[in-house]
Amino acid sequence: MKIGLFFGSFNPFHIGHKVVGSYIAEFSDLNQVWFVVSPQNPLKNKKTLLDQYHRIQIIRRDIEDQNNLFVSDVELSLPVPSYTINTLVHLKEKYPNYNFSLIMGADNIETLNKWKNYRQILEDYKIYVYPRYGSKFKLEHNNITYLDGVPMMGISAMFIRKSIKEGKDISSLIPCKAWKYIDEMNFYK
Repeated sequence: MKIGLFFGSFNPFHIGHKVVGSYIAEFSDLNQVWFVVSPQNPLKNKKTLLDQYHRIQIIRRDIEDQNNLFVSDVELSLPVPSYTINTLVHLKEKYPNYNFSLIMGADNIETLNKWKNYRQILEDYKIYVYPRYGSKFKLEHNNITYLDGVPMMGISAMFIRKSIKEGKDISSLIPCKAWKYIDEMNFYK
């Protein structure tokens, strides 16, 4: 079983995340895509982070009817801050018959050299890279596959949080079931 791990804060999960995950699950050699909710990205500020339970519920409610998309809470039981290499090692021990790969935006390739044990990640795991606006940097490596067909969406979670706080109607930027949960819970207001 080939699993693509799409790591992120998903604060909140939006249509860009879903489009990327769905596209890669359907049009790559992966069997499934797991949205791995990170409790704290070591390179990001935690101040505006919605509680991890709710971030997981937002995704779970939206993808519950899809058989190739899943949400994973694996990082919630691991030490904080979350380092990708630690999660990968943990998952490989827990699921020895699964073949794990990473899914990341082109902007993350630019900073991959700042990640803990990034050389080990490059050598041991395949990385699927989807395009992001403004990212032209390419790291050439046998384990890196650039997915040029993934639709580009210029949506950021920060823009969505700011817009909700300002009372803007951004319901079209968040998948329906996810938006319903966010709206009912009054998140980001």
